Amino acid sequence: MPRSPQPTVCSRARAPWVHAELRLLWGLALLLLGCPRPVRSDCGLPPNVPNAQPDLGGSATFSEGHVLTYRCNRGFFKVTGMPDSVTCVNSKWSDLREFCSQSCGFPPRLLFASLKKPYTEQNNFPVGSTVEYQCRLGYRRNPPLLPRLTCLQNLTWSTPAEFCKKKSCPNPGEPVDGQLHVTTDLLFGSSVSFSCNEGFKLIGASTSYCIILDKNVGWSEPKPVCTIIYCPVPPQIENGMIPHRAETYTYSQTATYRCNKGFTLVGERTIYCRVRAEEGEWSGPPPTCRGKFPPPTPANVQIGTPATPRKPNTAGVPGTEARTQKATTVFFPPAQGVVSRTTTQPDYTTISKDKTLFSSGSVYFVYGFASVAIVLGILIVIKVFWDYGQSGAYKTHEIAKVKSESF
Repeated sequence: MPRSPQPTVCSRARAPWVHAELRLLWGLALLLLGCPRPVRSDCGLPPNVPNAQPDLGGSATFSEGHVLTYRCNRGFFKVTGMPDSVTCVNSKWSDLREFCSQSCGFPPRLLFASLKKPYTEQNNFPVGSTVEYQCRLGYRRNPPLLPRLTCLQNLTWSTPAEFCKKKSCPNPGEPVDGQLHVTTDLLFGSSVSFSCNEGFKLIGASTSYCIILDKNVGWSEPKPVCTIIYCPVPPQIENGMIPHRAETYTYSQTATYRCNKGFTLVGERTIYCRVRAEEGEWSGPPPTCRGKFPPPTPANVQIGTPATPRKPNTAGVPGTEARTQKATTVFFPPAQGVVSRTTTQPDYTTISKDKTLFSSGSVYFVYGFASVAIVLGILIVIKVFWDYGQSGAYKTHEIAKVKSESF
């Protein structure tokens, strides 16, 4: 049989059979010997921790070395890095500081910076916690300012400073014969525009933006080119010319017309090259040249048929012989001054480059009409002289008749 344990001095002091006197003596001895008190077997109830509750797991007693974990109340979150459990040591619980706190919302999204990767996976941000940012593409660090935010006691984030600044695109420069227009600046996200001087056309994009190119910034469009605008060849005119014609005409250059000899210029003598809708055009229609066309008049007009008067009738007149009047040929000078018609050149209004109001056939018709009029005039003059000659012959015949009767 197992031997029962031998009672110790302290256990003997508790024996009921010990006489009262002996018990008194034994009590004095115990005081002198200093016997330890018996040790409790558990730590009792766990301590209270603000904003957290212990996970008891249904236990009411906690023996030596037992570990008890706490969990934060609803609306509170564990502060990263702080302990959340206690241990039973020598019938006492270890110390535990407050580790639960309310959380700020997700950190704000910044235009110029983004959260670093570890913080993008975090779902709570207790009071006092900080987050760090990194500059986005198109921005650069502003050294004096720290790229971080802190969750404040009122559960809001600290105001973000502009710890990242925009990068700048290089100056694109002005195009030849053109101008550069900067709206605000040359920083990332800005735009510039281009225009050409008067008389030039823009070839390329008129607007360019400072964007991200190969992890840096640059212009979205290359610098355009300004090309010169030409006017078409100035139109030709009938009976006129441009004395000093150029091979090409550009903005503000002029073309001056001159009429041929004997013609008068009607309209604007000079037209100039202008630009409309990025195309060259002339300021107006060209002038016209008007003048007189002299009628074709022969140098001499000879009436080839001799003017022969009628032979007088002397039959039955005594003492007279039949006399024959000598035929004479009458020459008339050119009918100048008698029939003089002036033909004025028609108004040749230019309709197009190779088209006029009247064709050359119409001109020939006018010439023919004038010639016919002249011939008719000459015939009328001949008729007048012919009638006059007939009247004279009749009078001569009557005188001869009277003389013959008197004899």
